[in-house]
Formats: sequence, C-alpha cells, structure tokens
Amino acid sequence: MFNNILSFLAGAAGSSVPGNFDKLQVAVAALLVHAATMDDTFDAVERLTIERLLGERFGLAPDAVGRLLVKAERQADESSQLYPFTRIAIERLDNAGRVLVIEMLWEVAYADGVLHPDEDALVRRLAGLLYVSDYDRGEAKKRVLARVGANARKDEDLEGLF
Repeated sequence: MFNNILSFLAGAAGSSVPGNFDKLQVAVAALLVHAATMDDTFDAVERLTIERLLGERFGLAPDAVGRLLVKAERQADESSQLYPFTRIAIERLDNAGRVLVIEMLWEVAYADGVLHPDEDALVRRLAGLLYVSDYDRGEAKKRVLARVGANARKDEDLEGLF
C-alpha cells in the first residue's frame, strides 16, 4: 500500500517542470518547514531531514529539492494559516497518504533528537486537520521513534540537566 502512495507522490513530481512544483509538493514541504520552525530554530539537521524526506517521497533530485524547500519556506513565511496546505493534502491524498505526511512531520520533529512541546502540539493539530486518527498518528510516531532510536527525548526530559 505504501508503495502505491509513493508511486502516486512520485507521479505528481514527474509532472513538474524545473522550478514549477506541484501544489501537493509545496504544501507538504511548507508543513514540514512549519514543523521545523516550531521550536524557534531551523537548524541544519532539520533542513537535511526535510531535504531527504522530500527527495525520497517525491523522487526529486537534490537541486530540485533545494528549490522546492526555498519555495516552501517562502510560502510558510507568507502564511500564518495551515489550512491552505492541509486542504491540498486532503484533496490529493487518501488516508494512507495523509498518514505518511504525519510520519514525515514526526521525523522533522525528532530530527534534532528532542521533541519540543510545540512540535508535538503541531503534529497533533495537523493530524486533526488532515483527518488522521489518533491511532494512525500514534502508529506513525512509533515507526519514526523506531527509526530514530533512543536519541529522541522530550524537552521535559532535559529540564533537570540545566
């Protein structure tokens, strides 16, 4: 099932001409940028994670991913609303595809090894806006945690260290 979704996402990418990205690609990238900036930092690890995720999911070359990320950052900066981005995902993706977007968001949230409470709240909010169930959101989180391992911690876990 996930291969079908990936094929769909890659197919959408194939219709793009250089510099012109599919609305779905921009929407997903903008949501990932929102997640990366929730803790008030958009560091190199988060950027590399987003670049990897976009390249894998949409089958884009590194230079195209870079252009997409620049466009997504601009879109995210210009919009304080999440709805325009989630609306596109709802229109273009089935439930399994939207769950994959949530999984991508969790990967960005855990990219720096720490789940900030604002990142957690954003992923929960986006899951609701994308009509992804709590169960599917939780399962996506578990899959990401299995990949990132024990390096992932919540900010509350760090409070006693400072």
